[in-house]
Amino acid sequence: MERIIHNNLTYTCYEYPSEKEFEQAIVQQAPHIFGNQSIYIDIKKRIGDSIITIPDGYLIDFSFEQEPRLYIIENELSSHDPYKHIGSQLLKFAISYKVSGRKIKAFLLEHLMVDKTVLAKTEKGLMSAGYRNIDDFLESIIFEKTVAAIVVIDQSTPELENVLSQLTMDTDILEFQTFINGNQKIHKFTPFNADIRELTESPKSDIKAEDLNTVVVAAREEGFEQEFLKNNCWFAIRIHASMLDKIKYIAAYQVAPVSAITYYAEVSKIEKWNDTNKYILYFKDKAIKIKAIPLDKTKKGLAPQAPRYTSLSLLLQAKTLTDVF
Repeated sequence: MERIIHNNLTYTCYEYPSEKEFEQAIVQQAPHIFGNQSIYIDIKKRIGDSIITIPDGYLIDFSFEQEPRLYIIENELSSHDPYKHIGSQLLKFAISYKVSGRKIKAFLLEHLMVDKTVLAKTEKGLMSAGYRNIDDFLESIIFEKTVAAIVVIDQSTPELENVLSQLTMDTDILEFQTFINGNQKIHKFTPFNADIRELTESPKSDIKAEDLNTVVVAAREEGFEQEFLKNNCWFAIRIHASMLDKIKYIAAYQVAPVSAITYYAEVSKIEKWNDTNKYILYFKDKAIKIKAIPLDKTKKGLAPQAPRYTSLSLLLQAKTLTDVF
């Protein structure tokens, strides 16, 4: 069992006895999990006629200023059967969503109008995105844009990955765990769109989320030579649902001893990879070699361990990795 030591106290992993209690923790911590650019809507309303489903909540995300997006939220415990609980719920929602659009719009509007703070935040976001009013905004994110899902779970599993790989709906997985020592609790989680927010919200950065069009992946020599250079593809990449239609390029960071970004390629298509919630990227042509962008020797923790986002223009102008992220 995992443990966390904080201020010389040992915290042990807390196993939530019920999904209801787990969900309460998610709602309480929603501003930290989903960020200041998002609005978590804790509504449980039945949708659908012949196929009924009740999502745990909704998220309106303004991380991309010009392209706000709606997500449905599923809060689940890993002890539950992913096929019966998560897969079934998301499939039902995907089937019922379009015919229930008017109903969803009505209760989202009702919720937003009740809280003046939430309404002001929504109006600020929709005005920045160029919408005339809240009605125009809801019409767009519900009927004109593709809805995605976020599964918040205490621990992801291969079975869950397999379930989500079978769905056409784009889905992100967020792990949320709680550790306790007596009455004290510590929460461990990776925030929604954390790497995007870290880059765009930094006071030292002037890059906008809309500028991000390149994913940088860490590559070991054997896989790099065979897949990136010979087969013109790269796979088993975890990509945020919000970035799937924005990725136009991929760059390779060759791990030690090279420790530098050395090639990039234009992406022709992105597909699900095997029975996972990860993706394979196919290139339009052979990867292009560039002047090596080395890891800053004085900077620790900058080398990509997981996929990271940037813009191609920023990448091609960079002298070191610090200039890329």
